[in-house]
Amino acid sequence: MDDVDRRIISELLRDGRASYKRLGDAVGYTIMGAKRRVEKLLSKGLIRISAELNTDALNLHAAFILLELESREALNKCLERFRECPRVVNMFTLFAGYNLAALVIAEDKDTLESESMERCSLRCMPGVRRTEFYPIGTILFSPFLRVRLNLVTKDRERAPCGVDCGLCERYEAYKCVGCPSTKYYRGSL
Repeated sequence: MDDVDRRIISELLRDGRASYKRLGDAVGYTIMGAKRRVEKLLSKGLIRISAELNTDALNLHAAFILLELESREALNKCLERFRECPRVVNMFTLFAGYNLAALVIAEDKDTLESESMERCSLRCMPGVRRTEFYPIGTILFSPFLRVRLNLVTKDRERAPCGVDCGLCERYEAYKCVGCPSTKYYRGSL
C-alpha cells in the first residue's frame, strides 16, 4: 500500500460512494486509473466497501462485553453459538485476563439489559469464568457501526443462539423486543 492507496482509502472512508472521478481528482489520476487502484485494493482484500448504520439516528444502544472463558474449546463454542446473532456487531479475542470481547447493540435499554443477563446473553455461556458488561454512553468520532442487518430475518422460531424468545419472561413482560432473527421480534431493525 502506498500514499495513493492511502489517499483513495481516506476518500472512501469519508464517502464510500465516491465516484472514480472524485477519487481520481483527489490523487491526480484519471477515472480509469482510480478504478484500477480501487479494484486492486478490493481484489487483494485490503478494503471492503459496505454500508454502516448510524446508531445515533436509529437510537440504538451499544455495550462492550468482556468474557474470560476457561478454554479454547469454550471460546470456540461461544463464537459458534453467536456467529449469526444480529445483535453482535463484532467479537475480538484478547491477550489479557479476559480473552474475548464483544460489541453488541440493542434498540432500548431494557433489551440491552436482557443482553447482559438472559439465556441469550454471551455471559450465560457454559465455560465462562467471569464477565464485565459496559454499556456505552456516547460513540465518539463516528456513530456508524457495521450492524449485521443481513441477519435480521424475522422468520425463525428460535434465535440463532438456540433460545426461544416466546418462552422468555422479559420478552413476555415487554422488557425485551426479542431477537431480530425470530418471528417474535418487536423492534425497529
